[in-house]
Amino acid sequence: MPQDLPARMLRLLSLFQTRRTWTGDELADRLGVTLRTIRRDIDRLRTLGYPVEGTTGTAGGYRLTSGAALPPLLLDDEEAVAIAVALRTATRGVAGIEETAVRALAKLEQVLPVRLRHQVSTIQATAAPLPVPWSTGPTADPSALATLAAACRDHEIVTFTYRRGSGEAGPRRVEPHALVAAEPVWYLVAYDVESDEWRLFRVDRLTDPTPTGHRVAPRALPAPDAAAYVAERLAAAPARYTFHATVPADANTVRARTWSLPGRVRPVDDRTSTLDLAADNPHHIAEQLLGIDLGPDESIEGSPELAAHLEQLGNRLLRAARALERNGPGGR
Repeated sequence: MPQDLPARMLRLLSLFQTRRTWTGDELADRLGVTLRTIRRDIDRLRTLGYPVEGTTGTAGGYRLTSGAALPPLLLDDEEAVAIAVALRTATRGVAGIEETAVRALAKLEQVLPVRLRHQVSTIQATAAPLPVPWSTGPTADPSALATLAAACRDHEIVTFTYRRGSGEAGPRRVEPHALVAAEPVWYLVAYDVESDEWRLFRVDRLTDPTPTGHRVAPRALPAPDAAAYVAERLAAAPARYTFHATVPADANTVRARTWSLPGRVRPVDDRTSTLDLAADNPHHIAEQLLGIDLGPDESIEGSPELAAHLEQLGNRLLRAARALERNGPGGR
């Protein structure tokens, strides 16, 4: 950051980084200066390499856009710590980001004050991520995520090509609402302008996301929040295999032991729940059932084709148990 940059211009730059577009009057009011002073400060920011776009006139709007080179960013203490921690753990769900994250982290930590560097180290030492087998899967393109995140922030319509699970691909035009990481898959929650309905898009299946420059007022999401919407849609998605049972355990315990979405587990009372599982891969259902005790046989329903897969897994475990009996200490 240039040493002679006035404090007022630093505040101006900070405002540009918190919201996409400001009118000249809004900026003048925030900084307590005249519109003429705002114009001078913006001209100076431009000479320093900050790509500020604007329209002339009293009601003209200004925004900080992308340029040929990345100018310095202003971060407060909490933002700097959050970014550093995120960079240290940014390894899952985004394609090819590990090495890039390490380089960015090295640059950031080089300029972090000692007090903040200590905070980052403390958080990292006590909150290290644990790679788990079910967290592997398709990865999203980081540039696509960045484009979509900006469009969500600015309520700007975007277009992209989307490939369905069947392989069929076609153009989409949507009003983006939020990105949700349902590890390891990233989802875009958006209102599809063409079909006139809310939709869920996997980011790894979309290509060429392009902002249109057309901003719209945000719509009310038909769910408490974006994460709840994704959970509801995933729970309601059709699947090849289904399994239903009444389980002698409370709902929180069943969700934790089966890694189920909230919509898949419903409480009957304090000690009983219903469990609905669905998957295209029968092994996923089998693995989820290993963590719980099932209720009476008459409460179990589902796809008859699933039975052979469950029996196969059961036989494998039974063989392992018998081998332990024979070969364990004192078993021979």
